[in-house]
Order: sequence, then structure tokens, then C-alpha cells
Amino acid sequence: MSENHHVLLLDFTDRDACRAAFDEAAHLPGLRQSAIVERLADGTLEVPASQVRGAGAPTVGAGVVGGLAGMLAGPIGVLLGWAAGTALGSATEHWRDHEGAAGLIVLSEEVDEGHSMLVLEIAESSPEPADEFAARHGVALRRMPSAELADRVKAARRAAGES
Repeated sequence: MSENHHVLLLDFTDRDACRAAFDEAAHLPGLRQSAIVERLADGTLEVPASQVRGAGAPTVGAGVVGGLAGMLAGPIGVLLGWAAGTALGSATEHWRDHEGAAGLIVLSEEVDEGHSMLVLEIAESSPEPADEFAARHGVALRRMPSAELADRVKAARRAAGES
């Protein structure tokens, strides 16, 4: 079965219900990232919760690989290889976090005042688990191909004069 990479948007009028759904969403198959975006009654935007599955793994993994590669040069090579690998892995995670934040900023325009939006980045092999999840919480689910969100982020950056 092929996977479809989507961003799922679920609009809640009850902040507590959204937070409960956020906790439950961690068990959805294929979930990569999740966040809650809230727009308060005064128009202020908040992101009270977010998570990335596998956070830290690129940093640790690159550090281990760098350390193993450095074994060829002896103890100092291990240390330098580990340090270089860790720095590279950390930079990769920083870039991923930056891109995720940009996506939330673009999506924030869709959050009405007094509402909370649960945003899930997911690789779905079947839509049923997420559809059932939304039905359990009594909210509509909107699927957006992740490529569409990436295009919207690029367009927003161009409009803002960024590269």
C-alpha cells in the first residue's frame, strides 16, 4: 500500500477538547508531527503544544556515525567525528523545526478567534484511522497534501521577500 503524506486540520471550539485530542493523536499510525494553534478572543495567536516524533534522533544518529567514522583516526578522530556529526544532525533538526514553524504560521490564518486547530503531519496508508479519530472528537477533518502546504510556505516567503 502506498502512503499519502498529508497535513490534517481539525477545528475545535473547545480548547480542552483540542488538548485531549492532541494527546490521543500521538497514537495515530504514521504521525510525524502535531501541534495546536489557538487564536484567542483578542486575536492573539498561540501554539500551546507541539511534538515531533523522533526528535533528537538525527542529532544522536549523526553523532554516532561521525564518531564511528572518526575511529579510523584514533581517539581524537572519534571525538572530532562525533562533534561534527552532532553539529550536522542538530542543524538538520533546526531546519526541520524552522520549516514546521513556517507551516504553522501559514496555517494560522485559517484559525478563527476563540478556536483551536489541531494540525497533524502524517503519512497515511489508509484514511480510516484519522477519519475515525475526527469522528470520535466530533470535528470535521480537512486533508491537505503536504506538498500544497510547502507551496503555500514558499509563496508566503516570496511575498515577504525571503528566499
